[in-house]
Amino acid sequence: MTPTRISTPPKGQVPGHFTALLLATVLVGSAVWLAPVAHAQNAPAAPLPGTSVPKPGDPVTLNFNNAEIESVARTIGLLYGMNVVVDPRVKGTLTLVTEKPVNRTTAMAQFLTSLRLQGFTMVESAGLFKVVPEADAKLQSSAVETNDSASKGATGGQITTQIFRLNFESATNLVAVLRPLISPNNTINANPGNNSLVITDYADNLRRIARIIAAMDVANATEVEVIELKNAIAVDLAPLLLKLIDSSATTTGAAAGAADTGFKTTVIAESRSNSLIVRAANPARVALVKSLVQKLDQPSSKSNGDLGNLHVVYLKNADATKLAATLRAALSGAAVSPTPGTGTGAPSGAGGAPAATSGGQVQADTSTNSLIITAPDPQYRQLREVIERLDARRAQVYVESLIAEVSADRAAEFGVQWQGALGNNGDNKIGLLGTNFGAAGKNIINLAAGGAAGTVLPGTGLNVGVAQQTNGVYVLGFLARFLESSGAGNVLSTPNLLTLDNEEAKIVIGQNVPFVTGQFTNTNSGTGSVNPFQTIERKDVGLTLKVKPQISENGTVKLTIFQEVSSVQASTVNAANGPTTNKRTIESNVLVDDGSVVVLGGLLQDEFTGSGDKVPGVSDVPFFGNLFKSEARTRKKTNLMVFLRPVVVRDSAATERLSLDRYEQMRSGMQNAQPVPDAKVPVNEGPSLPEAAATVQPKKSTP
Repeated sequence: MTPTRISTPPKGQVPGHFTALLLATVLVGSAVWLAPVAHAQNAPAAPLPGTSVPKPGDPVTLNFNNAEIESVARTIGLLYGMNVVVDPRVKGTLTLVTEKPVNRTTAMAQFLTSLRLQGFTMVESAGLFKVVPEADAKLQSSAVETNDSASKGATGGQITTQIFRLNFESATNLVAVLRPLISPNNTINANPGNNSLVITDYADNLRRIARIIAAMDVANATEVEVIELKNAIAVDLAPLLLKLIDSSATTTGAAAGAADTGFKTTVIAESRSNSLIVRAANPARVALVKSLVQKLDQPSSKSNGDLGNLHVVYLKNADATKLAATLRAALSGAAVSPTPGTGTGAPSGAGGAPAATSGGQVQADTSTNSLIITAPDPQYRQLREVIERLDARRAQVYVESLIAEVSADRAAEFGVQWQGALGNNGDNKIGLLGTNFGAAGKNIINLAAGGAAGTVLPGTGLNVGVAQQTNGVYVLGFLARFLESSGAGNVLSTPNLLTLDNEEAKIVIGQNVPFVTGQFTNTNSGTGSVNPFQTIERKDVGLTLKVKPQISENGTVKLTIFQEVSSVQASTVNAANGPTTNKRTIESNVLVDDGSVVVLGGLLQDEFTGSGDKVPGVSDVPFFGNLFKSEARTRKKTNLMVFLRPVVVRDSAATERLSLDRYEQMRSGMQNAQPVPDAKVPVNEGPSLPEAAATVQPKKSTP
């Protein structure tokens, strides 16, 4: 592959002197190139003659170290084929480095994030991309989204305007609640005419605000209350309040004429400001929540001196041991070394004990799958935010494997044999002349000797013989054999696996075959008695599939695969040295899109075997020479292919739909295999699976 280059403009095409030197590293396929890119006031917007831009889909590696923002923006525009204009007020340098090749979406997201950290952003207007100060982005961005699109088309670091149409809540009331959650340079406005909100902010923050609005925009509820916490942790207190409020709602009811209490109280934790967003059915319920928060939001007692508070965090999805090792490494600032057999790491220390740090300690309790954290409150809040992100439901991967094998065999044989006596001595013939090909039932002499006694049977196929009588005994003097055989096979195996992301799964379908590895026999004739014995080793023979999937952010699945198909050769089952096994193995790493099919490998084999016996000279005579020869030919064709299809299952509803689909497939197959009713035979029913209890319906989005 020819590497793609973006070269420095030739001398004389760029006026002035270079104010910065930009080192851009782009990875295309397996070719890596380094090219200096100059920052100038009028850098060309298109590649120079003899240069090219990476193809769409090729990964890129960026390495900008203290480069001018304008130079970086023009280089990004060149890579993406965009027209980029930099506002004169945008000044300064930035550092943008990717350790490994990334796709175009990730590279653009990192560039926008770097701009955002320095108070700048990039907006799109009529196909023109402009790098402007963040304060002016809301006036120049043309991207407008509604509730249905929900900022799906914009990247996280892009300024977007979104319109939220409310059904129940007043838009004016929500402005005061959402204003602290929006960047200071961006805006939020309410339109009382159609009860909608117009918010301009970064796309990733708009997605978070959309979830908050969806939870608040419900019927029969009070105004929204924001309760700031001083000591407690919002993510810890919100579930506890919901349990207390829900339990009290079941024991108390609304009196006649009182406000409706049928609405479920909503409590949302806002981790960034450590506050609670509350909405209830009536003011009394809100007052109850406030009183509970006031009682629970108390400073914890610090009886451990400088060690801080002791907290217990129960995990929902993550493994406590692995997560504790990760948090300890983060606290100590040490790198996590891989631990054999666990796929994770732990900081150095005897027996995997928690690393001693000045900030806190983390220990795992495997019996309850929980973490015991000793840390000051500010650091504990940071740890809880990390735990909430890591303790998420992991996606699963359903791997469908298909092994298809088609084989065809053909064989043909033709041969003529004869034997005759020469001369005579009275009634006894003397001398022999003839041909003798083949063995056992194919040999004329063996067949003549053992055919009458029945000890030797003729070979397979058409046998034409002529016998003559000698001394009252019929002797076979001529034998012609004709044979043509064919065979075909079609084998299909479909092993399937469901496993967690980044966890290995294995399935074995076959037999456990014994292999003799040694034996001892007593050959001593002495009086001592020793029992003979054999040592046997058992091995799995059949189909083995091991898969370890890894889901990437862009939806592709990396698969580490080991697949083996083995069988015992039938002709060697009773061999003295033990049976012989046939084995086909594939071990590979592949990258597949979600739901796509990939072929791992296969075997295309075509064998031809030919053999013949003939009498020299005479057998070469046309037509007449066929009486002095025997020929056999075989041809065997084998076609074996292995296919794989991974499907990402991200939630419980998708898992249940997949399970029900396979359940119904198996149930229909068992129903089709039911025996035909017959009054003469009383058994007219076979085993069958019951109907599924319920059908999973897709979850509806919150209005």
